[in-house]
Order: sequence, then C-alpha cells, then structure tokens
Amino acid sequence: MVPDLLVICVSAFVAVFVLLSFLAVVMRVLIGVFPQDAGGIDAATVAAVTAAAAHAYPGMNVTKVEEIR
Repeated sequence: MVPDLLVICVSAFVAVFVLLSFLAVVMRVLIGVFPQDAGGIDAATVAAVTAAAAHAYPGMNVTKVEEIR
C-alpha cells in the first residue's frame, strides 16, 4: 500500500518540529552552561559599524557608537 501525500506531509512536519524542539532545548542548555560575557564595545564592532555606515551613506562619518540595553 502506498501512503498518501497527506500522511507524508504530516509526518515530515512532525519530524521537523521534533528536531527543532530538540535543538532549542540543546541551545538553552548550552546558553545556561556557557553564559555570554557582558563586555563593552570592542574595536572590531566599531570598525564593522563604521564600514557599514560608510557603505550605506558615502561621505558621512561615524562620530559616536553606543550600546543600547
């Protein structure tokens, strides 16, 4: 007997949902085990923001970069 298309689609949807749920739990555990440092803005971040702003708005200068929390 050949399974119909609806059964195949539902089983694929359920399989993807279960896989993504498992990966979400793994990510939550990893974030709990290895918390992110609350460091400030480093030179690489300032350089990236400056380069992106120069590309988007040629001729303009970035004078101040702040982190909003």
